[in-house]
Amino acid sequence: MRILTVLLIVVLGLLQYRLWFGQHSIADYFRLQEELNIQATSNLELEKRNRLLRADVKDLQQGIEAIEERARNELGLIKQDEVFFRLFSQNPAAGQTDD
Repeated sequence: MRILTVLLIVVLGLLQYRLWFGQHSIADYFRLQEELNIQATSNLELEKRNRLLRADVKDLQQGIEAIEERARNELGLIKQDEVFFRLFSQNPAAGQTDD
């Protein structure tokens, strides 16, 4: 009977060791949960970016206004007989030093 008790205690100890420190342990579970949360956050950001890209593609496919807007903003193009003005803001503190 005594040997059976000792044997059961040893088996329980080995199972506890595997539960806390072995492969697929509780520490692995928490680490994987953290990785899952990070991946889910990344996926949400990528889904948002994809929605914006789909909207851009849809605008470019459906209308010429979006194409004109991109040409003006990104390429600096203007229409024929159109006047282009570029305004520069002056920074009044650019030439001053703090004393």
